[in-house]
Amino acid sequence: MIDKALPASWPIGTIPFILLLGAIAVLPLTGRASLWWEHNRSKFIVSLGCSFAALVFLFATAPSSPWDAVGSALHHSMIGEFFPFMVLLTSLFVVSGGIVIRGDLPAHPSTNVAILAIGALLASFIGTTGASMLLIRFLLKVNSERRRQAHTIVFFIFLVSNIGGSLLPMGDPPLYLGYLKGVPFWWTLSLWKGWLLLCGALLAIYWVWDTIEYRREGVIDLVRDERTIEPVGISGLRNLPLLLMLIASIALLDPTRAVVGTEWHPPIFFREGMLIGISILSLLVTPRTLREENEFHWSPIVEVAALFFGIFIAMQVPLAVLHAKGPSLGLDSPVQFFWATGILSGVLDNAPTYLAFLATAQAQGSDGSTMIPLHNGSVREDFLRAISLGAVFMGANTYIGNGPNFMVKAIAERSGVRMPSFFGYMALSGAVLIPLLVIVSYFVV
Repeated sequence: MIDKALPASWPIGTIPFILLLGAIAVLPLTGRASLWWEHNRSKFIVSLGCSFAALVFLFATAPSSPWDAVGSALHHSMIGEFFPFMVLLTSLFVVSGGIVIRGDLPAHPSTNVAILAIGALLASFIGTTGASMLLIRFLLKVNSERRRQAHTIVFFIFLVSNIGGSLLPMGDPPLYLGYLKGVPFWWTLSLWKGWLLLCGALLAIYWVWDTIEYRREGVIDLVRDERTIEPVGISGLRNLPLLLMLIASIALLDPTRAVVGTEWHPPIFFREGMLIGISILSLLVTPRTLREENEFHWSPIVEVAALFFGIFIAMQVPLAVLHAKGPSLGLDSPVQFFWATGILSGVLDNAPTYLAFLATAQAQGSDGSTMIPLHNGSVREDFLRAISLGAVFMGANTYIGNGPNFMVKAIAERSGVRMPSFFGYMALSGAVLIPLLVIVSYFVV
């Protein structure tokens, strides 16, 4: 789309994306501006402005037809990526938001570890978004008597909103996009070693951390926590078959493949239509009182949509740079693909970054290695494993690395938890995750 103009002009074209990242990172920290930024309308205004600037760049640098360049960028970012991305997140958000897990257990470190472990396992089967929405409010309720909660939500983002979703395609958006490109549905189960190593290490670190924080809680808070106990129960189970229908639709209704046992290829966007229909059905059959009890609110998903609208458009230039310069980056080992994909996944959103490096890996050839067939060719299995692990694991490095990250942050803040800033979260993720990712890259990738 812009490759011919790329060598001279690409640095200017990345400015809108950098400004959008800067706004997400800085505006929440800047006094009066932070109050303005709290409104989703303000986020959309900034997002729209950065998107428009990126499109102006594409129009000005197009080698032939400017309108074709802009139209291609909009079609690719909005129709090809943003629309299915938001439909997937919203459907999981709506259906899982209709299931209420009641109860208030003593917020011991072992209790929190158990909730995080269950979430990390569920994430692969109902998606990181589904697992996050299902458990985040229950976790907040359990810890509501404690004053020190932010670290628990951060580890929840690490484990449930990202790393836990690495075993099946519906677990995390990058793997889902890989499945749409032809990666076999069950291939992702081969990532279990990385999943087990990182989840086990994070749960152990969290237990030590939360044990220390628990001992620093006030006596009055701990007494109230021990005395405020409610039996655990689940309501809204009529959404469970709808959740299974979502998973089946995601897994089976691929327009590029015949449905299992038939010769029928679903029409394009038939899958998205099914997801929207299931979401509407969930809204109709779930009593309003259950959603009110679950503190279901549209604000978190609207915030994701407002920001990722701009991210998906503005990052077209950085992604074009990656596509154009990918073959010359000198990536020729799984470890290099792991770190390159992972580092950029934290700032470019892990789903499109996964696709960019997948294309780069396909250009490398077989070199005698085991190959995984795709719709448009094949890719070395060791490269695919590295790209998959890097995208899913390091999507946890920032709030914008994966869609559920922002939703969990927004829900926690609406519940009164003071979450780390953009840079504060990056500092925590760097201190905790990077050493573990070094181990993963050495022993698993």
